[in-house]
Amino acid sequence: MAPMVGRVRAYFAPVNRTAQQATLFDAAQSGSFALDSPPAPWIGLGWIAGFTRKCATKIEAVRTGAPAVTQVQTRTEIDATVSFAFESWGKLQLALSAGTQQMNLLKVTPGAAAEGSGGTGVTAVALQSGSTANVLQVGAAVGAFAVGELVAVDVDYVTQTGFVGSGVSGAYVQAPLSDVDYIRRVTLNVGRIAAVNVATGALTLEWPLIAGVPTATMKVSGVVGFCDREGSSFFQEWSAVFVGEGQQGERIIWHYPRLQAMSGAAEANASVGGGYEKVQLSAAFRALPVKDPVDGETVVCFRSFVAG
Repeated sequence: MAPMVGRVRAYFAPVNRTAQQATLFDAAQSGSFALDSPPAPWIGLGWIAGFTRKCATKIEAVRTGAPAVTQVQTRTEIDATVSFAFESWGKLQLALSAGTQQMNLLKVTPGAAAEGSGGTGVTAVALQSGSTANVLQVGAAVGAFAVGELVAVDVDYVTQTGFVGSGVSGAYVQAPLSDVDYIRRVTLNVGRIAAVNVATGALTLEWPLIAGVPTATMKVSGVVGFCDREGSSFFQEWSAVFVGEGQQGERIIWHYPRLQAMSGAAEANASVGGGYEKVQLSAAFRALPVKDPVDGETVVCFRSFVAG
């Protein structure tokens, strides 16, 4: 029987932009993973709606003779796109749907000049030894933070150019800037505080930082929200896995090693009754190629079927 799939779940993982190295998913090894516990480094971003794949690959006939007769066929263009709407909002969902830099709205210093993506940030707090991906040691500065608060954890900006952001490239800097907090503004290395221990100076996060254990040079900035901008130049790029599970445990798995956004920030409204509408994050991507080491073929998507 054809699989009877209810909804589709989305999982994303970083692409090493400098090395152009995607995160690959091996359906033979990991195709039956628990949907709530994806294998590292994959990150579950919940259910998605309106999952739509389009193949724009062009196949042309090669004709010879008189009259011309098709002798062989060849692919002249390879192109594929995928679109959907995120059912939930979060830092990564917003970044992926925006398609460009996804700014963290840092806590601002009193009296700072107003800026569209946030004014001058409060001085970041240096991390102390013993910090982990889940626990940030900030010492006496612990009193500046509260349970439920978001924090961005990354290094100072000191005139770096190229891709910036720990764990995942959050932006591409073409010319030196002057904002010491710029990397923390664009980083995806963000967490929410679950507990504050005044006695030990520790902040415990609800989930591990995407970049893992912080380096000694990283600092912590409080975040009040997120902001994306229509019209900026940077393109997000991620590896993606979409899973549709059938009624008998069988799965259809679509793996896109490299996806880049092909649209700007947009929303889709769905009526939920009572005069309310649910606002979903619309996202659309173009698939970029990788080489399959099995035979050297150029591939933009792997579709796998795993029996239940």
